[in-house]
Amino acid sequence: MIVLERARERLLCLCKEQHVEPCCRITVRPLSPDEAIGRQASYEFPIQRGKERVIEAVFREACGQAFTDRPRTWDGTVDDLLHIDLSNTSSSAIFVAGMNAVLRAMDAAAGTVHCRDEDPGRCGPVIAEKIERDYGSVRIGLIGLQPAILAALAWRFSPDRVRVTDLNPDNVGKERSGVPVWDGSTDLARLVEWCDVGLATGSTIVNGSIDEITERFGSARKPLAFFGNTISGAAALLGLRRICPFGR
Repeated sequence: MIVLERARERLLCLCKEQHVEPCCRITVRPLSPDEAIGRQASYEFPIQRGKERVIEAVFREACGQAFTDRPRTWDGTVDDLLHIDLSNTSSSAIFVAGMNAVLRAMDAAAGTVHCRDEDPGRCGPVIAEKIERDYGSVRIGLIGLQPAILAALAWRFSPDRVRVTDLNPDNVGKERSGVPVWDGSTDLARLVEWCDVGLATGSTIVNGSIDEITERFGSARKPLAFFGNTISGAAALLGLRRICPFGR
């Protein structure tokens, strides 16, 4: 959890600089799919099928969210959050959601809440267009199967110029939008070698896979961007590139 620990250190310093009271309370609860992304969002998204959940933290009426497959409620202080155990994904998700809420309350991070209804399906073309504008006709390595983003990348760059890795065994070895799905637990090095640009889900900061992802892309000197609201706070604190056109 190297990247997450770095984010915690920066958050701790910022809380001291902004004189945030350690006893201020934060509450966290899991959201239903309708609460998280709205009733109009496509059933293709993992959250609609119960594969992942969004948890939402509230701090001073500001909200921050995180995706996780280990959702639970939590109630504690800022000091409790800053010293939470990051060795398991359930607690890491709570920390990330809480961090996003605290930073949102400080106006230090934006887009900490997931987009809703039609917007999750609209973001893919916007992301694909931005990547083409910034890097040209490149080969894209997508880490984390987000169906709308994958479809948009395959349409704009062609399926031959896109590869995707995913940790869900239901997806691995299959083809989505004409793109083969590689195993996220074993094929990361292969993906980094193949692609010109990496685009990773921000939820990698919750499960800890972000450490290997950033290390491999850094060693290969290839650009890497993250998508989604989960990584909004860490991206703001650590200067990570993030694309999230409709985050709220």
